[in-house]
Amino acid sequence: MFRRLVYCSAPTRTPLLASGDKAMTDQPQTDLGLYKPPQTVRGMTELDRAAFSQTVSVPAIRIPTSVLNKVVKSLKKVALQRPGLKRVVEEHNEDGNKDSSKGEHRLLLLDPNSITSADSFGSEEAEALTAYGVPQEIQKYQLKLTYENLKSEEILRAVLPEGQDVTSGFSRVGHIAHMNLRDHQLPYRKLIGQVIIDKNPGVTCVVNKTNTIDSTYRNFQMEVLAGESNMVAKVRENGVLYEFDFSLVYWNPRLSTEHERIVSLLQRGDTVVDVFAGVGPFAIPAAHRGCEVLANDLNPESFCWLQHNAKLNKVDRKITSFNMDGRDFIRGPVRERLPALMKGSQKIHVVMNLPALALEFLDAFRGLLGPEPDQSLFCPDDNLPQVHCYGFSKEDDAQRDVVERAEVSFKLSLQGWCSVHLVRNVAPNKEMMCVSFTLPRGVLYSTHTQDRGKRLSHSLHYKNNKTDQKK
Repeated sequence: MFRRLVYCSAPTRTPLLASGDKAMTDQPQTDLGLYKPPQTVRGMTELDRAAFSQTVSVPAIRIPTSVLNKVVKSLKKVALQRPGLKRVVEEHNEDGNKDSSKGEHRLLLLDPNSITSADSFGSEEAEALTAYGVPQEIQKYQLKLTYENLKSEEILRAVLPEGQDVTSGFSRVGHIAHMNLRDHQLPYRKLIGQVIIDKNPGVTCVVNKTNTIDSTYRNFQMEVLAGESNMVAKVRENGVLYEFDFSLVYWNPRLSTEHERIVSLLQRGDTVVDVFAGVGPFAIPAAHRGCEVLANDLNPESFCWLQHNAKLNKVDRKITSFNMDGRDFIRGPVRERLPALMKGSQKIHVVMNLPALALEFLDAFRGLLGPEPDQSLFCPDDNLPQVHCYGFSKEDDAQRDVVERAEVSFKLSLQGWCSVHLVRNVAPNKEMMCVSFTLPRGVLYSTHTQDRGKRLSHSLHYKNNKTDQKK
């Protein structure tokens, strides 16, 4: 039974804050320096919103109400921009009360980073003020700032210890914000989680990954830092809706561009073999494009959500789903269907998105179709399956590394027969790569004699590696 679903548009990775700060001086301040919360919040581990309240002095200009809208529009670039604050305020007496006698004027609050004196206005702003008869006179306005007016980076920089890197970020998956906190941030994790919810509309749950993705099913343990514990998210990616339990399946919002890239290679009527399909980020849009899809995943939860998403997007008739080990899937259902598919005119695409292991799974294709058929039964070379296999690499030459690892699985050179695409930088010195190639005939068919090798001499990569095949 599916739990409550929360909808959000395309998942994104959202920058949270950046390290570094400047001390406050009498000179124009950076935004973060000027609005730096009180020192008393340093080291706070339980969020106290009231403790962030303070009064700061900001520049303002007095404008007649008769030309207020026009002047505000002309000074838009230098007007104060703060969350939850009005740029235009009423004038006050010295005791802080509103002055009804000054009702014909309003104050426009200005950005102290841009305007420090009357001489700070640019030529365009100065001309507009002159045209509307507004004196270029700057006065100070005592502005009360509260927690609601501060940005998340300002709050967290003020709370976390000085001198420590506070750079972090989170990925948005529906209503869930997924974080990877560093060790020195962990004592403040509950506060951080609550700040993320407060400052990001639509986020109702914040989780932190507590271990690496090393399980059989590629999901990871997580701790709920703030908000509800509902892990069932609803996400739209590239126009397709997905629903899944984020705690039980693998989903990476940073791969949306790669999903779109592969799908753009497909034509109506093509067949897509998705060996590690997950909840369907390749399979569902491929079916939408008019392809026939064989989609497999070992994780029973992923398999369940894959079927659910196929029905949700009304493409369940185009997708045949399996819940098997990847090698068993290749050597079973794929092997049974491949000969007939290769005799057709439509392309066959094999997607293997398990970057930690997929290159090792390529050996499942060796001898997959048994002895070579007679020459007359050969399918054209352009009907051999196109493989898109993903892998991580920490080598300086990541492109060469993933190709060589694929060659080890095949015991065959792919030199000149493949292309490599950099998907993304996963971490310092760790890249995610995609190697694409036509599955060699010498791999699909088991060939053990030199005579059979000569019969395949039209396959250049095979002929150049006959010696390797004998070893």
